[in-house]
Amino acid sequence: MQTSPIYRNAVLYEAAMRVLYRRGYDDRFRALADLIPNGCSVLDVCCGPGTLFRRYLRQKGVRYTGLDINPRFVERVLASGADGLVWNVEETRPLPRAEYIIMQASLYHFLPRPLLLVERLMTAAEKQVLLAEPIRNMASSGMPVLALLARKLSNPGTGEQPHRFDEARLDELMEPFRNRGQLLHAALIAGGREKLYVLDSERR
Repeated sequence: MQTSPIYRNAVLYEAAMRVLYRRGYDDRFRALADLIPNGCSVLDVCCGPGTLFRRYLRQKGVRYTGLDINPRFVERVLASGADGLVWNVEETRPLPRAEYIIMQASLYHFLPRPLLLVERLMTAAEKQVLLAEPIRNMASSGMPVLALLARKLSNPGTGEQPHRFDEARLDELMEPFRNRGQLLHAALIAGGREKLYVLDSERR
């Protein structure tokens, strides 16, 4: 399946993300890194080129594993000194276990059934799941040309995903975890472009 241009090169991908997030680019990673203790195990699902590890987690001495469907991104993770696996998260095989499991800006790829994936993340997490997802998206723009371009550029190789989350829909998705007492924290990050949720997987 055809992959969009920005997913074919790690440098181009990071440049595109920096343009998209502007001053919030570093903040989005820092918000996650601040929640990760030194020396713990981390599984980064749909990790991209491993920017979170290289710039923010490596100095914490974490045991990091990145999963991504893109072999080029996984090669970048391995080159940084971390573990990386080429992995199609849509497959139902169990995810590797870790104390902290992260997914950032990737949950929309699993619409229309994202809750199934979040439950799988919770099963694999020994302590917490950190989930951050955009709530302001160019793909939801009222300008048809801009929305079409955003959808074309956000195909990692699994097909175009025309739908995105807004804050209300994300909050609705998290409601079962709130009801079970597993939602520990929710906050806007990256200048309000993403919303971060902290889920406690130890509360079964």
